[in-house]
Amino acid sequence: MFVGHYAASLALKSAEKKASLGLLFLAVQFVDIFFFPFVLLGIERINVVENFTQSTHFELEYMPYTHSLLASFLCAGFIYVVYRIVPPRNKSVALVMGIAVLSHWFLDLIVHTPDLPLWSDTSTKLGLGLWHNAIATYILEAALLAAGLWLYLRSTTATSSIGKYGMGVFVLILLLVNAVNIFGPPFGDSKESLAISALAMYFLFAGAAHWLDGRRS
Repeated sequence: MFVGHYAASLALKSAEKKASLGLLFLAVQFVDIFFFPFVLLGIERINVVENFTQSTHFELEYMPYTHSLLASFLCAGFIYVVYRIVPPRNKSVALVMGIAVLSHWFLDLIVHTPDLPLWSDTSTKLGLGLWHNAIATYILEAALLAAGLWLYLRSTTATSSIGKYGMGVFVLILLLVNAVNIFGPPFGDSKESLAISALAMYFLFAGAAHWLDGRRS
């Protein structure tokens, strides 16, 4: 799953107004932000395989340190503890940030082929395989993102014209990018180009979300 993860960011922001939407955008992709550097360092493995599924051009071969259920809980716990010990030590913000990190695994579970380990690469691997149906994958992510946007807009108020229309336009851009991601060619022909493009988008989208959120109260 790609842009569908940001539905959790928008929904959690609507639940806890003090949380940074930009940081929530990074939190829901936290494990991927570490996964791609791990791939480049040879710690975890991905293979670029054009049309591996209808929705993806890569095979996730080995990723127990970032994408196992155990690792997801540990990462979520780490983020929770950080937010509890770093001022202003807001418990509710810490909780939504931890949930944001953990949400990644459970949303991935819906779309991934059986490649998500429970704790180690030799443990049972799960994945419901929606990626095998590109149209269903796109519709699911669009529906999740639309629901998250609705919750966010309903719980915040625009303070400018950019605030009024900006987030809706941003979500449309995310859906367009996801259409290219699902139905288009691979983002490059190597794991290096895939990693660089993915990381660039994660931080670009987080920056845009942070800026647009500042235009709403």
